[in-house]
Amino acid sequence: MARGTMVPTLLLLLLAIFCATTVVHSKEWNVGRQDGWFFSISNWGDDKPIKVGDVLVFKYKAIAHNVVQVSEEDYNACTVSRPSPTYRSGNDHIKVTSSGRFFFICYVKTPLHCENGMKIAITVQ
Repeated sequence: MARGTMVPTLLLLLLAIFCATTVVHSKEWNVGRQDGWFFSISNWGDDKPIKVGDVLVFKYKAIAHNVVQVSEEDYNACTVSRPSPTYRSGNDHIKVTSSGRFFFICYVKTPLHCENGMKIAITVQ
């Protein structure tokens, strides 16, 4: 009887070891140019293979900019029409938790920064 349960037990043990050692590597994406989140970067996300679990890093001067996650409509209009997640630290780390399209703009009292290309749209796989 002990011999009959040894193989299934070994398989279960091997499966547990495999699951415990499987590591999911997430990537940090520095959004924008070398100097970070700034103007004229609206095409930044076009060629990035961003995946669920990755982290978007927005670096900028907090006194002058922010990051607002908006709807596609607000992205296209460079506006914030409803309460939206807003980041203001100057070193924001935003973890991607689901797949789909996501939109971020800079909106500090006026749409001027967004209208000058301080916005990105990303597709998460």
